Amino acid sequence: MATKKRLKTQAAAPATAASAPISVVILAAGQGKRMKSELPKVLQPLAGRPILKHVIDTARGLEPAALYVVYGHGGDRVREVLKGEADVSWKLQAERLGTGHAVLQAMPDVPDDHMVLVLYGDVPLIRAATLAELLSLAGPKQVALLTMMPEDPAGYGRIIRNSRGQVQKIVEQKDASRKEAKVRESNTGLLAAPAKLLKKWLASLKNNNASKEYYLTDVIAMAVKDKVAVNPFIAPELIEVLGVNDKAQLAELETAYRQKTARELMLAGVTLADPARLDVRGTVTHGTDVFIDVNVVLEGDVKLGNRVRIGPNTIVRNSEIGDDTEVFACCVIDGAVIGAKCNVGPFARFRPTCVAGDGVHIGNFVEVKNSRLGADSKANHLAYVGDARVGDRVNIGAGTIIANYDGANKHRTTIGNDVHTGSNSVLVAPITVGAGATIAAGSTVVKEVEAGKLTVARAKQVVIQDWQRPTKPKK
Repeated sequence: MATKKRLKTQAAAPATAASAPISVVILAAGQGKRMKSELPKVLQPLAGRPILKHVIDTARGLEPAALYVVYGHGGDRVREVLKGEADVSWKLQAERLGTGHAVLQAMPDVPDDHMVLVLYGDVPLIRAATLAELLSLAGPKQVALLTMMPEDPAGYGRIIRNSRGQVQKIVEQKDASRKEAKVRESNTGLLAAPAKLLKKWLASLKNNNASKEYYLTDVIAMAVKDKVAVNPFIAPELIEVLGVNDKAQLAELETAYRQKTARELMLAGVTLADPARLDVRGTVTHGTDVFIDVNVVLEGDVKLGNRVRIGPNTIVRNSEIGDDTEVFACCVIDGAVIGAKCNVGPFARFRPTCVAGDGVHIGNFVEVKNSRLGADSKANHLAYVGDARVGDRVNIGAGTIIANYDGANKHRTTIGNDVHTGSNSVLVAPITVGAGATIAAGSTVVKEVEAGKLTVARAKQVVIQDWQRPTKPKK
């Protein structure tokens, strides 16, 4: 039923794709009391990014001439978190006097010949394709209005049409009559309108309503009065126009985002052990025949090569993993570049700026920090490799520690090709280990290790004949 109605209203409205420059105005001044959080509502995280960031990124995809964010509550913090958004013009709504008043804060900077697209900072899942279709219904004498058909419209403004199906006005829930409250079609708040007319209507808004606010929705009735066409477009999917007002709604959108992303990956050829147990909090590019097990979190910019396998309970953040590499269970890979045909884990950790060449093995309970490992090098058990440059075919024995920190400064260790370190050895940086050297198990090495030689650095084993173990006094 909703689909038929959408098709009918679209056919009645000329699809004159908005050729005018676009100014996007994002309303993000709400306090979000129902979040019960010190963090402003628009900074609440969705898929690892503030919900406002999702809206900004989607708007940017439309290539607008200008992008305005109207902020208010927690404004300094909002601007600080999103200070990297260089193309955003910030407009302060010092008093929260309604959505119409909020849009008005940006309008002095908007040229009259622009098309204004109004978005909301707490509606993060709106798709660029939906906005593009909405804009196609707007023009110099046309307003485009995005509506929705929720199962329960309680709390939303109602779209009031005449007998011919034409939009006449929007009535807020608090101001609706019994008949109007029974209308299912509801307002999303998103619209596109020519700037010159929108400025005129906003200047004429009154606050004679139950909330004593200046409603943006009232411009619809003004447009009708001025014989400006109002072209409604029912959102294709309800989830993309739902706002976030509390943590329960935030979790609902998180689930929807997770499902959408998992489906996109599977349709692109990625095998997911369980689509419901994958979290993507960024962007993922991948090759063919990639397999991702359960409870994997992919954050930031992640690149997976062909035939990569990611084991369960693993976090990959801002990292690149080469072809035919397998990451076993319970690993953390953060800011690393890992080559082809590597094995990582289980229970291994790469910290930022690490690079592993092809064929590297990093095994159980091994941590690698700010280091480069050459091709076919291995650290298979219980090791720490910090601030090191490791050559090719190096074998780092179980329990080997590269002691890079003297309590004040970090120091570099350089290990040549074909080096072997024995179990439970310590290399105290700064130090250089020559190619082909072997360090005996249990050694603490503090000087340069000669290439091609065996180095032993142990205390002499002695037996204290008359030593007795201390005992606790009897009570």
